[in-house]
Formats: sequence, structure tokens, C-alpha cells
Amino acid sequence: MSNSLNRDQIKKLLPHREPMLLVDELINIVPLKSATAIINVKKTSFYVQGHFPGQPVMPGVLIVEAFGQAAAALTAHGIDPKTYENKLVYLMSVDKARFRSPVVPDCKLILDIEAIRSHGRVWKYKGIAKVNDKKIADAEWSATIVDRNT
Repeated sequence: MSNSLNRDQIKKLLPHREPMLLVDELINIVPLKSATAIINVKKTSFYVQGHFPGQPVMPGVLIVEAFGQAAAALTAHGIDPKTYENKLVYLMSVDKARFRSPVVPDCKLILDIEAIRSHGRVWKYKGIAKVNDKKIADAEWSATIVDRNT
């Protein structure tokens, strides 16, 4: 099993598409345990164009969304493909989210995520977001694997 995923490989695991697919790469994958996600925040990214004119920043809720996408890709990558077939990962809760500094365009947002525990279809994660090795945000969240409506 590969310890990294590019954007095309992530698309095979997640239902997200442009413009909502935020994760560009998943590296340092330890299956079902941890990974590092890379998000290239650009001036042309839809979420900074109007947030805020003259002083663009990535919205905090999209940092949380990126945490969720990275965790979903980590989980989907680690479980048996037949088990994950026709499934989706839904965010259930967000706890202890803290934002310390704004994320501005033309940077790499690095998310270090870790699966804390799982119980059946419910998973708990924690993560730290960094830019240039500076902690920008952190959170804990839960997600569940559900059947996809077919």
C-alpha cells in the first residue's frame, strides 16, 4: 500500500470535486493511523477571492473541511476497497477547534492528522494545521462511514 496519494488518487476515494476538493496530496500515510495533507492555497482559490477583498484569507471552516477530507481519504485508503465500495464519510462533530493565525494565499497549508480511535463506522481524529512550521489551527473531529445512496 502506497504511503502517498496524489490529487487523482484522492478523487478515487472522495466524492469531492472542484471547487470543493481541497486536499492536493496526502503523504506520510500510516494506514488507518496518520497522514500529512498538503493544500496549496492560491490567489485564484474560490474561497479567498471574496474573503476578504484586499486582504484575502482562507476561511476557518474550510480549514476544518480540509481536516475532514484528509481524514476521510486516510480512512478510505486504509480499509478494504470492497468494504468502502458505495460508502461515504460524513463529518459528525468538531471539537476544540482553535485558529491562531490567518492562512493567506500563495502558501502550502500542511495538515498533520491522526486517527485517535474507531468504533464500528465512527472514527475520531485530531489534527494540527501549519504554514512554514508555524501552528495555524488545530481541532478534533468525528466522522462516520455511511452507505451511499445508489
